[in-house]
Amino acid sequence: MAVASIETVHRANSLQVQLAGDWTLATLPQPISRFEARLRELASREAAWDLLSIARLDSAAAVVLWRSWGRRWPASLALSGEHRLLLERVEAIPADLPARPSERLGWLLVPGRLALAAVDNLAGMVALVGQMVLDVGHLCAHPRDIPWREFSANLYKSGAQALPVTALIGFLIGIVLSYLSALQLKTFGADVFIVNLLGISIVRELGPVLVAVLVAGRSGSAMTAQLGVMRVTEEIDALATMGVSRSLRLVLPKIIALAVAMPLLVVWCSAAGIVGGMIAARLQMDLSYGFFIDTLPRVVPVANLWIGMSKGLVFGMLIGLVACHFGLRVKPNTESLSSQTTTSVVTSITVAILVDAVFAIMTRSFGIPL
Repeated sequence: MAVASIETVHRANSLQVQLAGDWTLATLPQPISRFEARLRELASREAAWDLLSIARLDSAAAVVLWRSWGRRWPASLALSGEHRLLLERVEAIPADLPARPSERLGWLLVPGRLALAAVDNLAGMVALVGQMVLDVGHLCAHPRDIPWREFSANLYKSGAQALPVTALIGFLIGIVLSYLSALQLKTFGADVFIVNLLGISIVRELGPVLVAVLVAGRSGSAMTAQLGVMRVTEEIDALATMGVSRSLRLVLPKIIALAVAMPLLVVWCSAAGIVGGMIAARLQMDLSYGFFIDTLPRVVPVANLWIGMSKGLVFGMLIGLVACHFGLRVKPNTESLSSQTTTSVVTSITVAILVDAVFAIMTRSFGIPL
């Protein structure tokens, strides 16, 4: 490649500027600002320009030339038709981009974008629910297509492997709640009511919410990341090419597995929490284990257990739905994978807490002994 060069020829009453070589971004002399300053100096002297010796001209060099001419054509210019077309395209570029108009109500854009994103995600989830209904109908008509292996694998990962951490968290929460409650109940001489407090709070509220948060951070994020990686590596497209339904093989088993595992995990976590509270009550308030076990069924109606398990069922379906929705929305890049996984976890926890509040309002007259 020949470096871009400038030659000047002085004649009787005029100055001729001859440009030669390859005028590209790679061959322009460095620094370009000094090279452009020289061209501007020659343009200010009303010279005649000869560009016929230029072998190659790209858009970057054309912009340099056009700016050095003061964004107007020289009075005398010789160049090929191809180079003239390129300079005409550069001429069509506006000199200054229009300034962004100031908006007094620009702060409304933020909630507006959030509202549009929420509507878009809600529409995607509704479409996913509809697809799940169609898949269930298909499986009812064709039982041989039930993905037992996918279901059992997700049940093992989301349920069996989550037993240790849920038991540990429930046990520790029971100890903490019992210890803090004992300090207050001793003040009023109401030691025996610690059974009521622990039973209602853990079985009805803390157990389902703790399990929902743990499953959303553990299993929900894993599901979103799994589907996202399959999207990045184009495995989902490969399944579609082979005629395999992604919803039937990837999404439905995850949602059903979480719907089955969550109620069982709620019972498991609540039992661990009550055991932890019972041990702490024994150490803090000298309540016997026999008194605790005998009093618990009388002060905590079985309706609370059904309410807790119902929450677990709904939480499991919602967490699986949210995780799969955001996993399928991952774009083929790592940045989208990380952002969608984070959004999935945050959305799952938020939805679980909102639904728990709805449950609390709807079931306020059930399971509470008078």
